[in-house]
Amino acid sequence: MAEHDSDREDREPDEKGVPFDEAAAWAAIVAGYGDEPPDPPGAKPFKPVEDLALPAMEEDDDKPDSGAAEEQVPAKPLGSSVSFAPGVGPRDYTAPEASEDDFDEDDEGHFVPPEPPPLPSADTTARFAWLGVVGGPILLLLAVLLGWDMTWWLATLGIGGFLGGFVTLVTRMKTDDDEDGDPGRGAVV
Repeated sequence: MAEHDSDREDREPDEKGVPFDEAAAWAAIVAGYGDEPPDPPGAKPFKPVEDLALPAMEEDDDKPDSGAAEEQVPAKPLGSSVSFAPGVGPRDYTAPEASEDDFDEDDEGHFVPPEPPPLPSADTTARFAWLGVVGGPILLLLAVLLGWDMTWWLATLGIGGFLGGFVTLVTRMKTDDDEDGDPGRGAVV
């Protein structure tokens, strides 16, 4: 990019004998600041916010402008747009409550899920493994926050408890090798 810019620095624009007055250009910009530029020819101006809900009106060129808005005719019909009164609309609709009379003999009624089975009780080994996985980092965090001296037994208990508990939980995980005879993952041909 710098190579292209360096080529342009050597060339000056072709001047036709009229010097460019930069101060006058800036004065014109500052004088026109905040003014709206004129609309291009043939463009219709925007409607004010108050008239956005009204249809466009055609003005008759034959009649003089008497200022009577009642004589104007809508340019197009509103079409098939659906408008709602304030507070009434599709989001304000509430469905009627279902009752037992709404169902036929073919309908089964409302589905009520069964109670989930109770959680299995963990054995002692799994409890101590979880205690090591969760308790080891908590012990080390407490030692740092409370400013305890990091002794060999504190570090061994925190790090060793975490690693030992993690290894115990991973080795005790069930594998799918036990169910080789039961192809429960698809259709049996």
